[in-house]
Order: sequence, then structure tokens, then C-alpha cells
Amino acid sequence: MSARILVVDDVPANVKLLEARLSAEYFDVMTASNGTEALEICARAECDIILLDVMMPDIDGFEVCRRLKSDPATHHIPVVMVTALDSPADRNRGLEAGADDFLTKPVSDVVLIARVRSLTRLKMMTDELRMRAITSLEIGMQAPERSAVADTGKGGRILLVDDRQSSYERLAGLLAAEHTVDVEPNPTEALFHAAEGNYDLLIVSLDLNNFDGLRLCSQARSLERTRHVPILAIADPENSTRLLRGLEIGVNDYLLRPIDKTELLARARTQIRRRRYTDHLRDNVQNSIEMAITDALTGLHNRRYMESHLATLAEQASTRGKPLALMILDIDYFKSINDNYGHDAGDDVLREFAVRVRKSIRGIDLACRYGGEEFVIVMPETDLHVAGMVAERLRRSIAGEPFAVHKGTKRIEVTISIGLTTLEQKGEAVADVLKRADTALYRAKHDGRNRVVSQAA
Repeated sequence: MSARILVVDDVPANVKLLEARLSAEYFDVMTASNGTEALEICARAECDIILLDVMMPDIDGFEVCRRLKSDPATHHIPVVMVTALDSPADRNRGLEAGADDFLTKPVSDVVLIARVRSLTRLKMMTDELRMRAITSLEIGMQAPERSAVADTGKGGRILLVDDRQSSYERLAGLLAAEHTVDVEPNPTEALFHAAEGNYDLLIVSLDLNNFDGLRLCSQARSLERTRHVPILAIADPENSTRLLRGLEIGVNDYLLRPIDKTELLARARTQIRRRRYTDHLRDNVQNSIEMAITDALTGLHNRRYMESHLATLAEQASTRGKPLALMILDIDYFKSINDNYGHDAGDDVLREFAVRVRKSIRGIDLACRYGGEEFVIVMPETDLHVAGMVAERLRRSIAGEPFAVHKGTKRIEVTISIGLTTLEQKGEAVADVLKRADTALYRAKHDGRNRVVSQAA
């Protein structure tokens, strides 16, 4: 889908000019003639990027930008100020208000389109993360928007890649007022340094001696450990064309020398804030995935995960001609624990039981809560004899030491029954293996509990 660009300007000629330029590049263009109208459109989530004039009659562009960036619902929308104001003070004021870029009129078509395309890619990536993170909100996780709005963008870790001593000493000194800065004067070592350093921002000079700074930026974008780290490129004015090429290959922002301290710090803060926000989104997505496949009480995998993963393990075992052991465990008389000591005590027992299970199995083994007080352990490349030894060790671990409940004020005896079987026949249905283990578990409970019963295929 084409990106939707909102052009905000009270001069109709300016609006028509920008609309024509952007439409020629197949962007969908919306327009607003004042700040109030722009805020209403953004509140309805109808645009992807905003091209914002500063001088407007009702609310000026600085205030519009400030309101957008302070609202959790709109702070992620990129804002580019396009204005005739060209003093460093005006540019810095716009960046301080949260603008992602500040372009001075007249803006060349090449610069405008390159910047819009760059921010479009960024916005689409952020939107995808935000959509995936909706699940996180539905299961009660905290949304990162409010913390992102409050984030100052300070206290970041920055790697500065520059081989001109006079340049990197000045830049590092300016950045050190708000961030921790590491300098890498050797560009051939910079990628390794960046991959190991867990940085919030890479600042790369494109005027390196005997080394292509754009190649370094491209390599950083292709390497997994640096793919999402924002890049701020710095170049001499005569290299502006290379900067535009940098935007195409993934550079997030740029500065031309001579560097203004306030602008440098403002652009660094913008990139670091965005990095932290997208990291929060990724963490929420990852946590929601983990929560979807993990039992909240015990921390073991849940039944849904077990049923999908067991089929994969069974197929691998059949293909490789290796055995696969499976045991179903049931805590004996668990209902009486809940009845006599309360459900809190039952939860204490389940949590401690999961801890002892983890200590008794290997890292490649799969332990799941099957439901209630029933658990399943799947052991790849394990025959019935070895699995029986593991099951007996686990049974002794449970029965050998009482379980502490009610914050350690009481200790109760707990035992388990285990039904054990293996996948021996190539192509055997997983459901048949589970049923056979369940039958063995029934025999274990029928024969007096606190025991392991094996049943061969």
C-alpha cells in the first residue's frame, strides 16, 4: 500500500506544488490548511508522514509538532518541517519540538523524495511492530507509548566512526554532554565494534580515508546484531549526493559539516528515542509470543505448544531413525492438597514441581503443563530403558523432599505417578503415543501411585 502523506500549509500554491511532486512518485497525498485540521486528521490515524509548514495562522508548526509528539497516539508519526525559515535557531527549535527532519525551502525534488521514502520505510516497520504488539495489550502487558513520550533521548550509548582526529575529538566532546560515546577511528574494525557494543546509535563519517562509509552503513544494515541500530551519517557539503544514497540504503538521518552542537544533540536524541520505542515494541511482541506458548504459573510450555512441537519432534525422530520417549506425570491426590491447604498451597506445589522437573531433565527435553496437575515430558533420542531411569530419578526427587507451602510455614509430602512410552514405529501418530502413555499412567495410579509404569509400543 502506498504511504499516505499529509501536507500542511496555509498557502495553496505550496500545497499544490508538494502534492504534484509526491503524487508523481505514487504517494497518496492528503492536505490540511491549518494546524487544527492537521491534528484532527492525525488523531484519526489517516496519515503516515506529515510535511508541516511552520508559519500558519492558528497554530504554528512548532506547536503542532509538539502536540503530536507528546500524544501517545500520534508520537510515532514522522514529521518533516518544510519551511522558508533557514536559521540554525529555527531548525533547532523544530528538532527540539520532535520533528524528524527540518527542510528549508526551496527543497529539491531529489532531497524531498529521498527523505519521504526513508521515513516511509521506517513508519511501515514501526506500524508492523505496533500491530503485532496489540496482542501484548490484550493479555495485559504495558504499552510502550507513554514511556516513549516521556523519554528524553538522553543517556544513550553511541559509537562514532571517524578517522579524522580533529573531527572525532570535537564530535565526541559535544555528544558527551548527554551520552556515553565510544570512538572507532579504524573503519575496518567498526562493524565488529558495533556488533559487540549494544549501541543505541551509530554516527558514521562518510569522508573516511581509503574506506567507503556508505559500505559500512550498508553492512551494518545487513548484519543481524546491528540491523535495527539507527545510523546518523555526517559528511562535507560537497558529498550531499552520497548522503541521499545513504538514505536509500538505510541511513536514518544525516548532518552536513560544519556541525552545529544543538542540532547534533537534537538529532541524536530523536534517533535514540525511536530506537528505544521500537525496542520496547519488539520486546512486547517477543514477550507476547512467549506468554502464548508458556504456562503462566509454572513457566513450562503449555499444551498448545506441546501439541505443535511434539509433532515436529516425532517427525524428526522417524526421519533419523532415533527413539523418542514420552512420559505423562500426574501429581497424586492433588485435589486433597487444594482441599486441605487451599489453592494457594496447590499453586506453590505446582511451581516447585516445575523447578524439580527442570533440574531432572536435559536442555533438549521438552517439559509442558498438560492441564491441571498433569505434565508431559518429551525426550528426543532416548529409549525406554534410559527414559525409565530418568522417570524414576524424577519420582524420587518429588517424593524425597517435602514441598514448602504458605511461604515456607508448612511442608507437605507430595508424590507423582508416571506413565512412560516411546515412539518406536516410523510414522506413528502422536495421538497414539500420548494415549499409550496415558494408559501406562492409569496403571501406575491403579497399582498404588508413586510409581513409574512403562508401556512399549
